[in-house]
Amino acid sequence: MTDPVAAFAAPAPTAPLKVLKDVFGFENFRGLQEDVISALMAGEDALVLMPTGGGKSLCYQIPALCREGLGIVVSPLIALMDDQVAALKQLGVKAAALHSELELHERDQLWDDLRNRRLDLLYISPERLLSPGTLDFLRQHRPSLIAIDEAHCVSAWGHEFRPEYRALSCLSDAFPGVPRIALTATADPRTRDDIVASLAMPQARVFTASFHRPNLVLEARPKLSESRQLLEALERYRGEGAAIVYCGSRRRTERLAATLREKGQTALAFHAGLSALEKRAVLHRFRSGEPMTVVATIAFGMGIDRPDVRLVVHVDMPASPEAYYQQIGRAGRDGETAHTLLLYGGEDMARARYWLEQSQAPESEKRVMQGRLENMIALSETTGCRTEAILECFGEKLPENCGHCDNCRQPVPTFDGRVAAQKVLSAVYRTGERFGAVVVTNVLRGKKNEMIERHALDKLSVFGIGADHGENWWRTVIRQLIARGALKMHGDYGALGLDRTTARPLLQGQMPLPLREDVHSALRSKGFRAKEGVSREGEGITLSAAEEERFQRLKQWRLAEAREQEIPPYVIFHDAVLKDVARLVPTNLQALGSIKGVGSSKLERYGKAVLTVLTEASAARPQS
Repeated sequence: MTDPVAAFAAPAPTAPLKVLKDVFGFENFRGLQEDVISALMAGEDALVLMPTGGGKSLCYQIPALCREGLGIVVSPLIALMDDQVAALKQLGVKAAALHSELELHERDQLWDDLRNRRLDLLYISPERLLSPGTLDFLRQHRPSLIAIDEAHCVSAWGHEFRPEYRALSCLSDAFPGVPRIALTATADPRTRDDIVASLAMPQARVFTASFHRPNLVLEARPKLSESRQLLEALERYRGEGAAIVYCGSRRRTERLAATLREKGQTALAFHAGLSALEKRAVLHRFRSGEPMTVVATIAFGMGIDRPDVRLVVHVDMPASPEAYYQQIGRAGRDGETAHTLLLYGGEDMARARYWLEQSQAPESEKRVMQGRLENMIALSETTGCRTEAILECFGEKLPENCGHCDNCRQPVPTFDGRVAAQKVLSAVYRTGERFGAVVVTNVLRGKKNEMIERHALDKLSVFGIGADHGENWWRTVIRQLIARGALKMHGDYGALGLDRTTARPLLQGQMPLPLREDVHSALRSKGFRAKEGVSREGEGITLSAAEEERFQRLKQWRLAEAREQEIPPYVIFHDAVLKDVARLVPTNLQALGSIKGVGSSKLERYGKAVLTVLTEASAARPQS
């Protein structure tokens, strides 16, 4: 068997393609990969904007293996580093991660490997890279390249800004002539410009792939019964891969995870307040491939490489489309269909605006943040293609509607909301802007209760002017007026008030006001597939009964192997590879090695075991 490391010789015109085949098991590059790699091989800097699952890591891993010297990869999270290193070791690549959780003997071995030039790739945090001892050492061992992963962390305008990343601007002086590559899955035009400036990469070539993820079904629903809506979505994926539920606070993650467990779900909470041991325990279970739900703050997920996340739910309003798209990008990394669900309400919108107003950030920064929040609110309420709306935030224009978001699958009915808006705004004004949505709705419907009578609200001219519609209908109108900025919430009890500038033309009926007729609480029938009886259209090739049996046996073998090595199962082989094996049924090593994703190292390590599983599956199946 050919040693895969032999492919890492001095650069040659065909070296990257040879490494792609021999090490990673792929015949051809995808999308912009070849162009990016060619630029790095020529010593140029690059900024790569490529969606999750688009193959960003190969853009720096392959040239690092082809160029002479050690490849340096700056990464923000230990879990991300460990996943990448584990995957590379499976491929026969000499990789290591330098971080604070290494045991003393592991750290000593790593430094010994570095001194003796036994490593091809080193993953490291920005703080550790820029420490005097590390930086001085690496200056003496000219790196092949420097990759800055999750590069949006560099930018103050990015959604996960990390101040320590700004110091990476010194790398151009510390390593003159060493090509650098910055990579991210989400960055709007302002963030892209800031990344290039902050990293002192003025001559960097910018490679921008389409951010469109056709395998993601985007859906947004107004909150009517949060727990019921969330359970309904999770039930459709019980036992199938993983789900992530994002919350805005630590307390909510704990409470919601407990509620899900009471309903029979396997659910764990994850947030920054957990101890390091507790965080590792959650991550270990999540990476193990166990079907489960993680209820988390945004502290969870960046760099998580689990490919079979089938559902991502937000129960609180994200701060921006950029943050939202980064988080839902953790679904469907295997390329198969995955669903995303945003549950939102008027209170969420008003609360997000209020906290932004209270921010101590400079006014110029607050204006940018306000614009992004308003884009996120508009995205939640849009009646058009959601994918088109979010891609516009990244400067990308879809030539036609996506066909895979909720609004494309089942267009939203709308109505002329001018009269309804006038009634709501008048009711808020006449009640003194002192009451919340529940009281205002009761006034509109003419519904008397103790609160109404105590404040003599039943004596107002607006009492009962909306009796022709029910509570949910009026709450929907109020929420949409909050989204448009005509109503705002204030005080400790969420009282509704008017934004005079926005509300005045609506009160005067001076402009068209299409509102969505969105009052039913059930998930749309076409948005989420039913658990049983619905084909997996768009989810790859359907396996026959015999192929499915082989696939399940291969997964069982993979799980046992992963537990033995204490690594995530997907590091050994992704589901897509095992499905191809189950479908094609190779009978020898040569045939197995021709399957996409089976490189020479994995063929040598696992080839005989895979063939044995296939033989046993064939023998166990009754002959017809």
